[in-house]
Amino acid sequence: MTIAWKGDGETTLTDSFRDRLRHQNMSPLWDVFKDLVAKEPNSGCQPTLWRYSEARHAVLEAGEIISASDAERRVLVLENPGLKGQSRITTSLYAGLQLVLPGENAPAHRHSQSALRLVIEGDGGYTTVDGERVPMAPGDFIITPTGSWHDHGNDGNEPVIWLDGLDIPMIGLFDASFVEHYPTELQSVTRPPGDALARYGSGLLPTNYHASDSNSPLFHYPYTRTTDALECLRGDKEIDPGAGVRFVFVNPATGGPAMPGIEAFVQGLEGQAITQRYRATDATVFSVISGQGCVHFDDRVFEWCEHDTFVVPSWCRYQLEAHDESVLFGFSDRPLQRYLGILKEERS
Repeated sequence: MTIAWKGDGETTLTDSFRDRLRHQNMSPLWDVFKDLVAKEPNSGCQPTLWRYSEARHAVLEAGEIISASDAERRVLVLENPGLKGQSRITTSLYAGLQLVLPGENAPAHRHSQSALRLVIEGDGGYTTVDGERVPMAPGDFIITPTGSWHDHGNDGNEPVIWLDGLDIPMIGLFDASFVEHYPTELQSVTRPPGDALARYGSGLLPTNYHASDSNSPLFHYPYTRTTDALECLRGDKEIDPGAGVRFVFVNPATGGPAMPGIEAFVQGLEGQAITQRYRATDATVFSVISGQGCVHFDDRVFEWCEHDTFVVPSWCRYQLEAHDESVLFGFSDRPLQRYLGILKEERS
């Protein structure tokens, strides 16, 4: 075998040997080892902010171009500029803004991907999950676990817009994507509104309930309850200096995250509050429910206000500053990283 020497003492294989390797579907690990086993995360994901005042115009324009039923899901994907063409907001997560106009329906289907929704604006919208229809109000957090039938509609007089978050890239990594369409446009409603909330959302569980998987049996987390919890802890002397008042949406049957692969949370910040500098390996998507402020990175600052969305990449140091009393929603792949034992975080 012929070997050529580089000036620093490393060797490189001749082109003929590389050609033979390619024909045998092999390649030398040492060419790529430093990229595959990196010293620290070096994601293509970039810090990015989407201004809702601008995105909303595009979303409403999409409503003039295609109907919700024709599109199946009329969504504008929030695509990270460092991951162009991949329909990803982070390396492992998808996000988009979905619109349902008055009188429209988004047809029923189910799929392998788990989905979450944060309602941004509009009254009169609803979602139906496995036979239970619930109204959607701004700030509500709603999940559709893997394999759950779900459809959406708008019985009101104004557009309804929400933020979607899904584990599409993760399911794609495992080559495990399936989708199935309901026989009719909308699924049958078989349970009264609030049934799951009454059964599982009051610190009680039916005596005959046995969790069949790690998905939450509660799929609707009303914002009215979220604000009550935030208000209860405002002014607490032991508020986390790195996060303010922060609650994670949980599965009431297990105490774990509401979704096994995605952690969703809500974070309350007092006016003029500045969090500690922080970084973690779970890239995180933030959506501003109320208030205004800014996020500081090492090399840039983004000013955010109500309904804006921004993303913090993996292992990217940041700091939140609230100009007035603010509430932020966020989600990441933290549960999966924690399960694999690879989650790392650092405060300074």
